[in-house]
Amino acid sequence: MYEVFRTDHGVLSQLEQPKEGCWINMVGPTSRELNEIAEMYEIDLTDLATALDEEESSRISLEDGYTLILVDIPTPEVRHEKKMYTTIPLGIILKSDTIITICKEETPILTYFIRNKIKEFSTKKKMRFIYQLLYRSAASYQINLRLIDKKRIEIEERVMGNTTDMDLIELHELESTLVYFATSLRSNSIVLERLRRYKRIEQYPEDMELLEDVTVEYQQAIEMTSIYRDVIDGTRQLLSSVIDNRLNNVMKRLTALTVLMAIPTIISGLWGMNTAEKYMPFATVPYGFAIICIGIVVVCIIVIWYMKKKKML
Repeated sequence: MYEVFRTDHGVLSQLEQPKEGCWINMVGPTSRELNEIAEMYEIDLTDLATALDEEESSRISLEDGYTLILVDIPTPEVRHEKKMYTTIPLGIILKSDTIITICKEETPILTYFIRNKIKEFSTKKKMRFIYQLLYRSAASYQINLRLIDKKRIEIEERVMGNTTDMDLIELHELESTLVYFATSLRSNSIVLERLRRYKRIEQYPEDMELLEDVTVEYQQAIEMTSIYRDVIDGTRQLLSSVIDNRLNNVMKRLTALTVLMAIPTIISGLWGMNTAEKYMPFATVPYGFAIICIGIVVVCIIVIWYMKKKKML
């Protein structure tokens, strides 16, 4: 589907048909809608649909009659029955009198503009609109990064408690998300640098100030991603070490238990041999069986004391 908006005197309104100075927001458009907009504005259909390909990377392309800007924005997804995050392309096409955004799914970044929550937002000031979009994108990255770190903290707090293999899998997914974020943020930063030198459309002085703010926000997001990747890597190593240590402790206890169980087995096996009674100690002595049992207990106590002394238990 697609919706058409335009600001007049600072008020955003929805239009029935595209007009000069409008913003066309396309979300998961159909082939018919793509063809309709492509014919209406003389845009290459491939360029219009490029944002629907999840493998497309951020870039800016100057074409005849329009400019294509492609950036990656964060979005939630479910992996291994857990809420994680990834990035999807957001396409922005600039015409002389219209701005078109294309995205595979609805995103809160564009919803902010539709709900008119952005100050000084105007569909007629195209470069400012783009910078505001990128600013919201950088803010969204930072919000998701903080949520990722919050999940890491929750896993870290369970290290000394009920830690499971799912915690390791979740940490791996969080680390994978940060890899996606780092790649997308670097690509978006390259687009920002090219926009800084962009001269095709008029830019106001306050637009350049906003561009500086966007650059700072993206740099902060890149630094946060790098820090959180290092911290998650440390948490994952800690979790692996704790799980390995618990396994070692279990194996150590099982080994000690095996040794203790072997003592009465060996002794009872020797005394149970089919030999003449006169050759078996305590065979004819009153309470011989009790003496042998007490001897087994004493030997086991000595072995337990020795194992504890050597920290084997």
